[in-house]
Amino acid sequence: MENIILRASGEKGQVRVFVGVTTELVEEARRRHNTSPLATAALGRVLTAGALMGAMLKEGQEVSLQFIGDGPLGAIFVIADSKGNVRGYVRHPEVELDLNDKGKLDVAKGLGKGMLYVLKDLGLKEPYKGSVPFVSGEIGEDLTYYFTKSEQTPSAVGLGVLINPDLTVKAAGGFILQLLPHAEEEVIQKLENNLKKFSNGVTPLIDAGKGPEELLALLLEGIEYKITERRNVRFKCKCNRERLERVVINLGEDEARDILEKENKLELTCHFCNEKYVFGEEDVDKLFAENKD
Repeated sequence: MENIILRASGEKGQVRVFVGVTTELVEEARRRHNTSPLATAALGRVLTAGALMGAMLKEGQEVSLQFIGDGPLGAIFVIADSKGNVRGYVRHPEVELDLNDKGKLDVAKGLGKGMLYVLKDLGLKEPYKGSVPFVSGEIGEDLTYYFTKSEQTPSAVGLGVLINPDLTVKAAGGFILQLLPHAEEEVIQKLENNLKKFSNGVTPLIDAGKGPEELLALLLEGIEYKITERRNVRFKCKCNRERLERVVINLGEDEARDILEKENKLELTCHFCNEKYVFGEEDVDKLFAENKD
C-alpha cells in the first residue's frame, strides 16, 4: 500500500486539513530499528506527524520534531522534508511496558514528562524554533497544544498506529485539521461533530479499509472542500558512505586507528535509519592519505 498524504482546503479557506495513511512508512521504521510494540507506536505517531507537517512546507524546506522526555523511551527524533522524505528514531527502541488502563500501548508513560521541540529550516538565516511542554505525552495532544500555543493556529491532531500479533504494523495514519482566521461558528460546529467519528482513533478506520480520501470526507462532511495536493511519502534517510567518511575523518587518525586495532574494523551506524557502514584498515589508510592537508 502506498503512503499517501492529502492536503485540502475547505469553506473558502476557513479550514485546512492534512490527512494520510502511513502504514508502510511506519513498518519500514519498525523493521529498520527492530522496535518493540510500544516504541513502534510512539515512533510511528511522530513519523506520521512529520509526514503531515512536511506537506505544509515549501520546496527545499525541512521540519524536525523532537520529543524529549524523562520516561524509559527517552526521546524521539523525526525529520521530514518538502519532498515527502521522512526519517527518525527512538532512543530506546527495546522498551516494553504494561498496557494502560484503556488496554492500549502506554506511549504517555513511555515518554514521561518532557518537552516538544519543533525546528523548521525555511531557507532563512536562522531556523524557526518552537517548544512546548508535553500535555500528555500522547503525541497528538502535544502537537495540538503546540500548534495552538506556538503557531497560534487552533488545531486538532489525530495520530495512530495499530500493531499485528506478529508485531508488524497493521495500520498507521493520522490527520492535522486547522482553523484559519475568520472561521465561522457554523463551520467550527460541523468540524467538532465530525471529529466525534474519530473518538476511537484513526487506525480502526484505516484497518477497516478507509484510505486518505475517505478519511478526509469524514473529517469535512457537510463542508465544501477541495484537495489541493496529493503526495507520496516514504522512509528515506540522507546518510551515505561519503557522509560517514567525513565522520571518520573528524574522529582523527589516532582514534580511528585505535578503534581498528581493538575491533579489527571501524563500524558506524546512522541513528536515523540504523544503516551500518564498515571501514577496514585499507579504507582508513586511503581516507587519511587523501586528507593529509
